[in-house]
Amino acid sequence: MTTRDGPQDRYKAVWLIFFILGLGTLLPWNFFMTARQYFINRLADPQNISHLSNQTSVGTASDLSYLQSMFDNFMTLCSMVPLLIFTCLNSFIHQRIPQQIRISGSLVAIGLVFLITAIMVKVTMDPLPFFVFTMVSIVFINSFGAMLQGSLFGLAGLLPASYTAPIMSGQGLAGIFAALAMIISISIGAQQPESYIGYFTTACVAILLAIFSYVLLPRMDFFRYYSMKDKTEYHVCNAELETKRDLIKKDEPNGMEQNNSKIIPVHNPDEKPSVISIFKKLWVMAVSVCLVFTVTIGVFPSITAKVSTTLGKESKWDLYFVSVSCFLIFNVFDWMGRSLTALFTWPGKDSCLLPVMVVLRVIFIPLFMLCNVQPRNHLPVIFSHDAWYIIFMIFFSISNGYLASLCMCFGPKKVLAHEAETAGAVMAFFLTLGLALGAAISFLFQILI
Repeated sequence: MTTRDGPQDRYKAVWLIFFILGLGTLLPWNFFMTARQYFINRLADPQNISHLSNQTSVGTASDLSYLQSMFDNFMTLCSMVPLLIFTCLNSFIHQRIPQQIRISGSLVAIGLVFLITAIMVKVTMDPLPFFVFTMVSIVFINSFGAMLQGSLFGLAGLLPASYTAPIMSGQGLAGIFAALAMIISISIGAQQPESYIGYFTTACVAILLAIFSYVLLPRMDFFRYYSMKDKTEYHVCNAELETKRDLIKKDEPNGMEQNNSKIIPVHNPDEKPSVISIFKKLWVMAVSVCLVFTVTIGVFPSITAKVSTTLGKESKWDLYFVSVSCFLIFNVFDWMGRSLTALFTWPGKDSCLLPVMVVLRVIFIPLFMLCNVQPRNHLPVIFSHDAWYIIFMIFFSISNGYLASLCMCFGPKKVLAHEAETAGAVMAFFLTLGLALGAAISFLFQILI
């Protein structure tokens, strides 16, 4: 169906495709993050393996080896640093490497790494080689994930503002999907490594779905119209300009065009937008989204996943506590926050209230550090009850999803139409800069506790 303003998104097909692609961008990170118990169990010292396998949790602080105790921090660092580097590269090379290669190639590479990870569940390895293999896998996945995420946000920048929301919403659902898959794995016997074969294979199936969806995208009239809109406008405006020039020449007695004729400037499609000039227009949104994720990754999961329950120790709740209270609750409310932007966008893109709300999220850092994080050496436990931790997690996650989604939606809309794709890539870079900064300061928070 086509209207005067262009084709309609029939059955919301393009919206759904961007939702699935958003799901594919964060699914790898979430699957590795929520599978922390599997990785930590495999990193146990050989003499402690039999001891740990008889416990419902990973073990006490004294049972953990160095690789186990620092796994969350190193996992976060190995995820966010390559994410930052390759997102930065994508901001500059996205004009040289075709978008089809960047997106489809990244999805295929991520799928292959997950397939290898599923196979490695059955391969016996010593803790150190397994740790190195896991970190290398995380580096590869997040390198390709950065290319995928930056390209996807740039692509969404060409469409109406509402089409950034399904990417953010899909990313939020990726965490829910991974957390539920982990809870199911625990319920069917998480202490058996073989149960994780199906867990990682599920991620491979989700990546295949994302690849199939991307193949369908160019077939959609709605997407083709907006992706070619700048070129269409250029040809139309250029034809109108030539007509006006011909009319002016006919009106002139000597057949020459007057020097003071007012000509409407037309964007040259061969002209490459300046990254610096674009940043000057959207720097408030860029810095805001950076701070949102610096705070989030600074404590999640490196601090929040180490909180221990004070209720039902050595019970089933203890077994599910981290998966439910940390990962599932975070991802459910983060997804809700991202999805709220499809209903309303308050405060507006030019409001000073938005960056103020972003800065106020810093309060969550000391709140989580004062929960029952174990082990700890310096700070006291003030919020020991599980209810405090869950309440903090709900507000922490919903504010993360809502504010980050607002910033990502508003950023490309602060620039001209032909600058939107580059603006989307710049916003994606600052998003991952926040992730990398959060990963770095998580080591400091660990020491302070």
